[in-house]
Amino acid sequence: MKNESIGIQFDDDCPATTEADWSGAFVCHNADELHAEVVRRTRGANKNPLKELVAIRYEADILATFRATGKGWQNRMNDALKEWISEHPDFSQV
Repeated sequence: MKNESIGIQFDDDCPATTEADWSGAFVCHNADELHAEVVRRTRGANKNPLKELVAIRYEADILATFRATGKGWQNRMNDALKEWISEHPDFSQV
């Protein structure tokens, strides 16, 4: 048996559903609830950002040196820059 309108082949082991098959069905979520479920799983914006996301290029050996120190290397790089700025007061006035 073939459904000519959409060109799909059916067989007796997998018959098409009828209106009666869906008469007792109920929807447990609407689209807004499903969207809210997805939104709830995201972290959201940082309400009190302490750091700013930027794109910057460093030489490969500089990055390799900091990365070799393990987890937290970006914080250590930030601390090294802070230390350099504190040692160069004329530069920090910019």
